[in-house]
Amino acid sequence: MTWHASTELLHRYADGDPALATDVAWAVEVHLESCADCRARLAAEATEVAPLVEQVWAGLDLAPEPAPVRGRLWLTTWATPAMAPWLAMTVLVTLAAVVADWLTDGTYPSIALLLAPVAPVAGVAAAWARGMDPAHELVAATPRAGLYLVLRRTLAVLVVVIPLLALGTWTSPVRWLLPCLAFTVATLALGGFVGLRRAAVGLVVAWALFVVGPSLVTARVPVVLEPAALGVWAAVTVVCAAVVRLRATVYTRLES
Repeated sequence: MTWHASTELLHRYADGDPALATDVAWAVEVHLESCADCRARLAAEATEVAPLVEQVWAGLDLAPEPAPVRGRLWLTTWATPAMAPWLAMTVLVTLAAVVADWLTDGTYPSIALLLAPVAPVAGVAAAWARGMDPAHELVAATPRAGLYLVLRRTLAVLVVVIPLLALGTWTSPVRWLLPCLAFTVATLALGGFVGLRRAAVGLVVAWALFVVGPSLVTARVPVVLEPAALGVWAAVTVVCAAVVRLRATVYTRLES
C-alpha cells in the first residue's frame, strides 16, 4: 500500500512549520522525490510563494552584468604567474651559458648546447603548479582543464625558450632541438606518474650527472648530442607522446 503525505502535512512542510519534526520533514522530502502526485499537491499548497520567487528573479534581472573577463581567462590558459620566475631563470641561465661559451673560446663544449635539451623543463614544471598558482583551483574547474591546458602552457614555454636558445647557440639547432622536444614530452609523460615537479627535477639531475658533468671533464661533445643519436631522440619523443596520450585523464587531477 503506497503512502502519501496528507494535505495538512504538506501544508506545514510548505509553510516551513518549525514544530514539524526533522525526521518527518526528511521523510516528506524523500517521498516527494519519487511521487509526482504529492509534488503536484505541494505546488498547489505553495502558490503563495510564487510572487516572492518572481520578485527575487526580477531583482536578479536588474542586477548589473559582471565585467567581461574573457581576456584574463584566455591569458590563464596559456600562462600562470608561477611560470614567470621559472622562465626568467631559464633566460638568465641561457645568457650565462652564452657568456661562458664566449669566455672559454671553444676550449670546452658549448655550455648552451649542453643545457639546451633541459632548458624548457623548469617552465613545464611550473605550467601546472598547484601550490604556486593562486588561481589553480579556479582554472582546474574549467571544462578545458587537464591535458589540454597543460599542453597549451607547455607550448607557451617552448615559444619563449626555443628562440632564445637559437639565438644563444652557435651550433646548428639540429643537434639540440629534437633532444629539447624529447625532454619536454618526457617531463609530461613522467609527470603523469610522479608529478611534474619531481619529473623535471629527476630528468635535470640525471642529465647533469650523466651528460653535462662527463662532457665538461672530457672536454668533448657527448655522444647523445651527435647527429647519429637523432633517431633515438625521435623514438623517445614518439614513445613519451604516446604515453601522454594514453594517460590523458590523469592530467585533470595532476599534482605538481
